[in-house]
Amino acid sequence: MDYETIIGLEVHSQLNTESKMFCSCMSTYQEMEPNTTICPVCVGMPGTLPIPNITAIRHVVRTGLALECQISSESKFDRKNYPYPDLMKGYQISQFDKPIALDGYLLINGKYGANKVRVNRVHLEEDVAKLMHRSTKDESYSLLDINRSGVPLMEIVSEPDLKSPDQARDYLTSLRSILRYLQVSTANMEEGSFRCDANISIRPIGDTELGPKVEIKNMNSFRAVHKALTFEEKRQRDCKRTGERIVQETRGWSDQDGKTFSQRSKEHAHDYRYFPEPDIPPFHINETEVLELKKSLPELPKVRCARFEKSYGLSDKEAEQLTLSKEMADYFEQVILEASDDIVPLHARAKSASNWLLGEMTRLLNEKGQDISLVKIGPAHLIELQSMVDAKTLSSTMAKEVFEKMFDTGMPPTEIVKKSGMEQVSDESTLQTWVEEAIEANEKAVEDFLSGKETAVRFLVGQVMKLAKGKANPQVAEQLVIKQLKKL
Repeated sequence: MDYETIIGLEVHSQLNTESKMFCSCMSTYQEMEPNTTICPVCVGMPGTLPIPNITAIRHVVRTGLALECQISSESKFDRKNYPYPDLMKGYQISQFDKPIALDGYLLINGKYGANKVRVNRVHLEEDVAKLMHRSTKDESYSLLDINRSGVPLMEIVSEPDLKSPDQARDYLTSLRSILRYLQVSTANMEEGSFRCDANISIRPIGDTELGPKVEIKNMNSFRAVHKALTFEEKRQRDCKRTGERIVQETRGWSDQDGKTFSQRSKEHAHDYRYFPEPDIPPFHINETEVLELKKSLPELPKVRCARFEKSYGLSDKEAEQLTLSKEMADYFEQVILEASDDIVPLHARAKSASNWLLGEMTRLLNEKGQDISLVKIGPAHLIELQSMVDAKTLSSTMAKEVFEKMFDTGMPPTEIVKKSGMEQVSDESTLQTWVEEAIEANEKAVEDFLSGKETAVRFLVGQVMKLAKGKANPQVAEQLVIKQLKKL
């Protein structure tokens, strides 16, 4: 029997606000000593009064609008009760039946084409404290860092519209890109500001009822999400093949072991005993303000991608990769703008900039774990480097070497070339000496050419490049090699 995979994702994203969700404590806590950015409100002391963060509410409205959601005219906060040790009050202030945004969607592009993933809701809550587990030779114990407690947390819940781990990764990538364009969150998964719980089940193709649902937690990267879903997809299919019962449960993901493991059963619905938060009255979302927030939305990735294709003649793949990161897209357009007086046609400039950014720039950023917002290469220097390639001052190989030195030092390419003596040699009289030397030292290659083997020319050009220590202009060198061979 053939089965299809059904995946729904719950994404929690910490919001960019100066203060926490219900108090005036700083919301930035990553670099702080444990338990130093706390107050009676985020510690959950009796008698304290939570006051909602208006900026956080606006961030959720803007996110909902970007995801084509309906914005509620009235919303409220609720108490979600569950007995976890990282929950300071014994309950979490969240939203239940009246979320800020609902019924939206996100279009994703993947190797199988475009897909529409419905967004059930976008709501607002407070983050919990952080448990830190310790082990010694004699004992194991846990410590509690309360700094994170109360940080504004936005939850985005998709419908079970995803059919594969690949689609889940594409959805997360697109969603993170939108949040970063909106600047509502850093959406950095490694730092915990963008967290994902995945619900996955399988069912016979053609069935409409969902199978037993497994929730996977503890995934701290897109790669981990993809690997966890791939493993769980196979595990559930193996269960069906062997007749083993699939249990509705929560499973953790072990990056080290490369597999999921059972944490707790969810066979019986957990009763969170939601009820309206008595300390925070329901609030109205003004339609006029919603319209103003909608006007403030930036050009989002999908729109910018389409514009890059149309305006700059880029392929859909190039445009998509460039616009996935707002900073990368901004840098690309700065290069195009600064080179606007260049005699090189617009589409050629765009293609050149795209090649550098998606090639060497992306490679070095990944190797060094750096963000493009911190890169030392100014757009003007990248334009200057490409001009040197166009003028045959540098070969493409030499230009890549110069680019890496620019990346590390921030020096302009002309200065690097001058200090390193890397100019490409195109002077025919200088090249002729190396050509004659290469031909004289390689009689077998000359014989091959005379017997009709054209590959001998490439070999001899390679020998010229060796003699020139990579500085020879390969096109001019090839012309001179052929000219010299025809004299024989």
